[in-house]
Order: sequence, then C-alpha cells, then structure tokens
Amino acid sequence: MGSKIYVGGLPYSTTESQLNDLFAAHGTVESAKVITDKFTGQSRGFGFVEMASSEEAQRAIAALNATQLDGRTLTVNEAKPQEPRTGGMRSGGGGGGNRTERRGRW
Repeated sequence: MGSKIYVGGLPYSTTESQLNDLFAAHGTVESAKVITDKFTGQSRGFGFVEMASSEEAQRAIAALNATQLDGRTLTVNEAKPQEPRTGGMRSGGGGGGNRTERRGRW
C-alpha cells in the first residue's frame, strides 16, 4: 500500500506531469494529482502524490519540504484523511414550506 503526500504552495502553472517528475527522483510515484477549481479549471496551488511505499514517501517529504519551485516555497507533508463535508443543504431552515406562509398578509 502506498503513502499519500500533500503538496502545497505549488505554482499555478504546475502540471501533473511536472509534479510526478519532481517526486520520481525520490521513489516510485503511483499517482500525482494537481487540484483544480471545478468551475475555471485553474490550479488551486496544491496537489497530492501517492508513493509506492512509506519509506519513499518519507524520503520525498524530507527532501522536498520547504524547497523552492519556480519561486514558491513548497509545503510537503503526509496527507491527512479527508474529513466528511458538512456544507451543502442545511436542515431546519430556509426553503420549501407552504407558499401562503411566505406571502404574509396578501
């Protein structure tokens, strides 16, 4: 099982291929993903890399954290599990209901 790494501070021009190449120097990269805005498609300045082993991941973190890439300082550390999202539809408020209740007096 691989080890997932968070990479922050990426230049907005960084491609997944460049991210893959950056980490490949430190071990076997299983996947490299630059996170993009879902509406514009522009990079959000961070991504995730999955390495083949924990040892390779730790070696890459030690080698790349706080280094410069195109004038930006990278933040490289072990990725935390994604937390459940709480946004979206809220319960108990606003919407629906009887139309006549919202009209007021008229």
